[in-house]
Amino acid sequence: MRLAASLLGLGPHDGAHRVAARAGLSVLVPLLVLLATDHLAWSAYAAFGAFTSLYGRTRVGGSRLRMQAALGLLLTALVTLGVLVGTYDGRAWLAVPLAALVAAGASVASDTWQWHPPGALFPVFAFTACASVPSSPADAATAALVAGATAAFAVVVGNAGSWWRRVHGGPAPVVPDLGPAEGRLRTLALPSGLAVLAAGALATGVGIGHPYWAMVSAVVPLAARSRSAQLTRGVHRVVGTGLGLLVAGVVLAFEPAGLVLVLVVVALQVVAELLVGRNYALALVAITPLALLMVHLASPVPARDLLVDRGLETVIGVAVGLAVGQLFSGRAGGSARP
Repeated sequence: MRLAASLLGLGPHDGAHRVAARAGLSVLVPLLVLLATDHLAWSAYAAFGAFTSLYGRTRVGGSRLRMQAALGLLLTALVTLGVLVGTYDGRAWLAVPLAALVAAGASVASDTWQWHPPGALFPVFAFTACASVPSSPADAATAALVAGATAAFAVVVGNAGSWWRRVHGGPAPVVPDLGPAEGRLRTLALPSGLAVLAAGALATGVGIGHPYWAMVSAVVPLAARSRSAQLTRGVHRVVGTGLGLLVAGVVLAFEPAGLVLVLVVVALQVVAELLVGRNYALALVAITPLALLMVHLASPVPARDLLVDRGLETVIGVAVGLAVGQLFSGRAGGSARP
């Protein structure tokens, strides 16, 4: 009953419009630049760099600046590493153990430095999506430049309000900087890494076209602390993705391009951020077509294949994540997030 209610209920708004506005602007401007220079195929790199804007919503001033700067550098490095893995013919299998290491390290770092949003989802997504696309060594420099510049722009957008208040309206509100602290670090590396390794190996071995979606979905339940919260997040992921696939099918059928495509992507990003802290399943109705559009731009494949792959791999990843969460229940802690 409580699970069903969570699928229908909305949490508090809690300033979501500010995060949504920053996220929308952080992706809009880079995409318009790529569109104007006829390089929209690089938009996935920009989208991953723009994830920087999602971090630190509960922080202000120097605390947010440090968190966003650190995550911007990390996301840029992971995008670049993913592109380098994409130059290797055996990239599909090479990406699996490397993604497991990324998940393990990001989970521990998230808990240590109290990332918000917490967990390894965005780092794993950035690395595995880029590693799945055939690349050349020259693409690594492009990826680093585009992702890095977008991340830097997102940091500016995310901290412009604090800088403005400091200059024109007095100091920004002070929020304690929750840096590394003894006693807060939990055993997160093993369950996170194992879930990604198992989900990635299973999806890759079966031969599904986009195994990184299974790896990303595997870390979703583990971002919650309790078994009931993990189950709730897993169900939200599956149900929300299913509804999102219906929306994605309609969007892809119209084959948006150029400025229309950019505006659709920005609108989906804004809607996702308006909802992700209030109802994860509803947010995925926007997140799913957004992710598929980014993938389709980077490596076009038939829409039906995209939709089927996303659905199957989401189920695989969530099932693996829940199984690993059950295995380590009582031994490992986690963080909470969308």
